[in-house]
Amino acid sequence: MSWKSLLSLVVLAAPQAQALIRFPCSQLVTERTDPLVMPGIVSPHVHQVIGGDAFNITMPLENDLPKLSSCTTCKFKADKSNYWTAVLYFKHPNGTFIRVPQKANHLVGNPNGGMTIYYIQPPNRNTKVTSFPKGFRMLAGDPFLRQRKPGLDLNSPEAYFSSFRCWQTSGFTDPSNSSPPGAGNYDTVTLPPKPCPAGIRSHIFFPSCWDGKNVDSPDHKSHVAYMQGRVDKNSGIILMDGTCPSTHPVRIPMLFYETAWDTTPFNNMWPSDGSQPFVLSMGDPTGYGHHGDYVFGWEGDSLQRAMDSCYDTFGAPESCTLLAQVSDNDMNQCRKASVVDERVEGQCRTFLFFHSPRKQVLHANTHFLDLPALPGCNPIQSGPNPATVVPNCNAISTTINGPSQTQPPTSPTPTQPPVSSPTPTPNPTQPPAPQQTHWGQCGGQGYSGPTVCEAPFTCQAQNQWYSQCL
Repeated sequence: MSWKSLLSLVVLAAPQAQALIRFPCSQLVTERTDPLVMPGIVSPHVHQVIGGDAFNITMPLENDLPKLSSCTTCKFKADKSNYWTAVLYFKHPNGTFIRVPQKANHLVGNPNGGMTIYYIQPPNRNTKVTSFPKGFRMLAGDPFLRQRKPGLDLNSPEAYFSSFRCWQTSGFTDPSNSSPPGAGNYDTVTLPPKPCPAGIRSHIFFPSCWDGKNVDSPDHKSHVAYMQGRVDKNSGIILMDGTCPSTHPVRIPMLFYETAWDTTPFNNMWPSDGSQPFVLSMGDPTGYGHHGDYVFGWEGDSLQRAMDSCYDTFGAPESCTLLAQVSDNDMNQCRKASVVDERVEGQCRTFLFFHSPRKQVLHANTHFLDLPALPGCNPIQSGPNPATVVPNCNAISTTINGPSQTQPPTSPTPTQPPVSSPTPTPNPTQPPAPQQTHWGQCGGQGYSGPTVCEAPFTCQAQNQWYSQCL
């Protein structure tokens, strides 16, 4: 049974069934920061971040993200939340790395990479869904895992929290896209062990039960829990009507991330020995360390009203009329410059050779400007033992200009702790015009950071959205 057919049956069986909202968010920034797990310092591995531009290396609970954000990369204007995951890299046979580009998912318009976000309600409108409170945050997954969590019940909802889809073809209704996330013949809990002709889509489900008291916990997990019940392997958990444990009785929206990775440029470079060449940014070639972070930032009661009123089975943004939308262009123009001075993306360039004077293409060469190692200190660790932290790491550990402002301009006292910076700013209210360092971003549509490179480097356009000091 296809995913679309399954949704239709749910509607027929339960005319008042709750559904979901589903919407795209384009890329905000890609960098080694993680304000949830490691606030105030450079993170050990790279994350790709979407959402409101108040995202910062330090994000205390009292931050009012809707007031601090000037834009959002997400389709709904009221959503200034931040969502982030690890980044996927391709390991070349010569040992170097290049970031796998992201692409638009099905039926989401034209976002610049990013992710597709779902807020899912249980398939029973009698179940009250409570929106997240201000300051709420949580983490799904464990970046150190290199095998399934010990003792995990493989029929439990938690066992279905992460998976990877190996697309055979690109159509929305094609067989490799017709099963629910985490179910069917094309999804695996590990990175796919074979080339995927149309790319890979990664999935992360977050817990949907809350203790009703704490907006966070020391491990960023204990205040939430996955619902209880036995999962039907053919339908997964996206439409599962499980129950919340007594320790976490409050049903919250089930948050779900989809990321579409364009692995097609690398399919003809698959290692001759058949080994799987993709690796997550924390040095994970298995996929078991797949994880996601979330910091809530919706305006006022907008998410609660959406949960109470928006019941479209497919979650199309236009069906939730009470939420104003942002254009694709405005989403794509909302960007942040990285605060860590390092290159995190290998580049792929294709050179065309022409025959003059007819200007016919004789041949094309693809050249990869790869990274010699994963950013940070992240050697590949295949497990099965948990990954370990590399001692005496000499990777960049300071930010360019410290954190951006994270309190409203009228606040008399900043609440962010200071962050080490290689060059102190002599006048915080009127800083000198900065120059971008080697490898840093210096331009692109929507970019508002430094546009002049330090000598002898020059700003070179890589695409519509990104120019770099090279």
